[in-house]
Amino acid sequence: MNDPCIAGFGEIMLRLSPPGVLRLPQVLPGTLEATFGGGEANVCASVALLGGKSRYLTALPRNPVADALVAQLRGLGVDTSRILRTDAGRLGIYFAEAGANQRGSSVVYDRAMSSIALAEPADYDFGAMLEGATWLHLTGITPALSEAAYLSTVAIAAAAAERGITISCDLNFRKKLWNWRKGTKPRELACACMAKLVPLVDVIVGNEEDAHDVFGIAARGTSVEAGQLDIEAYADVARRLSAMFPKARHVAITLRESLSADHNNWGAMLYDVAAKAVHLAPLDADGRYRPYEIRDIVDRIGGGDSFSAGLIYALSGCRAATKPAEALAFAVAASCLKHSIRGDYNFCTAAEVESLMQGNASGRVKR
Repeated sequence: MNDPCIAGFGEIMLRLSPPGVLRLPQVLPGTLEATFGGGEANVCASVALLGGKSRYLTALPRNPVADALVAQLRGLGVDTSRILRTDAGRLGIYFAEAGANQRGSSVVYDRAMSSIALAEPADYDFGAMLEGATWLHLTGITPALSEAAYLSTVAIAAAAAERGITISCDLNFRKKLWNWRKGTKPRELACACMAKLVPLVDVIVGNEEDAHDVFGIAARGTSVEAGQLDIEAYADVARRLSAMFPKARHVAITLRESLSADHNNWGAMLYDVAAKAVHLAPLDADGRYRPYEIRDIVDRIGGGDSFSAGLIYALSGCRAATKPAEALAFAVAASCLKHSIRGDYNFCTAAEVESLMQGNASGRVKR
C-alpha cells in the first residue's frame, strides 16, 4: 500500500503583520513582517512538518513573490508540482494584527481578483492534481471568494469522491468573504453553497461557531462571545450534522473558550458516526475533559488548521494504528502547540506533539 498523500486545495496569501502586538496605524508607513498563509496550505505545511506526505493545490500568478511562496512550501516538504500558474489575477494579501488582553486579534483582507478567485473549473486538470492522493482537504474559505472558486471547489471534491479519495472539510465561516452574490446575505450564501459541498465530505471539521453560522445548528447553553461553552451540547451538534450529511464518518469540533486574547482554554470533540461514540480531548488522569489552558498566546491564527492537520495526519494512517480518540488527542495537542508559534504554519514535530500528549507541558529547556 502506498503511503498516505494528503492534498489540500485552496487559496494561499501573503500575510503582512506589525511586529509583536503593535497596531497597523502605529507602524505605517513603516515595516511589516511578511509571511505566507492560508487554511488549506497551513494544513499541507503542518502535515509535512509532522512527517507526512502532502501536496498543495491552488492557482497562483507568475511573479517572483509567488515563486518565493512555492519555494518555501517546497522547502518544508510539500509537493508543489501540481499548482496551476497563470497570467490571470494576483496573489491575495491579508493584514493581521495580534490582539492582547481584552483587545482581540483582527484581520483585513485584500484578496479580490486573486488568481484562484478567477480560475474556472475548466482551467484545472483535476485528474493530474489528484493522482496518487489518498485524502483531500478543503475549507469553506475558498468557496467564499467567488462563484468560480466555489464551483472549482465543488468540482475537485466531486472528482476526489469519484476516485474514492477521503475528503475532509473545515466549515470555516468567514462573514467578510461571502459577498459575491448580490442581494444574498453572507450566511444565506454560505449555507446554499456549503450544502452542495459538504454532502461529498467524509470528515467534517468546525469550530464552536461554524455549525450555527453555516447551517443554523446551535449548541444550547453556549455564549461564544462570553467564552462560555456547554461542552456536552456539541455532541448534539455533531449528531445533527452527521444526520444532515450521511456520508460523513467523523465530525470534529474545536472548543475554544476565549477568556482574553492572551488566555484561551482549548480542546475538541470528535463524533465517530458508525460507533455513535463521542470523544473529548484532552482528558485528565481520571478520564474527564480538561482543556489545555493556553496563556500568553503568541499567535492563534492557524490554530484550527493545525488541528485539522493533526487529525488528518492521525486518521489517514500517517500515524500508525491510531484510534479515533487517539487521533483527537494528537490533533488537540498539535494545535495547542501552534498557539506558541508566530505565523500561519505549525512548526512542530510529531515527537513534540507526542510529548505534550504524555503530559510534558512545563516548557522546560530540552538539552
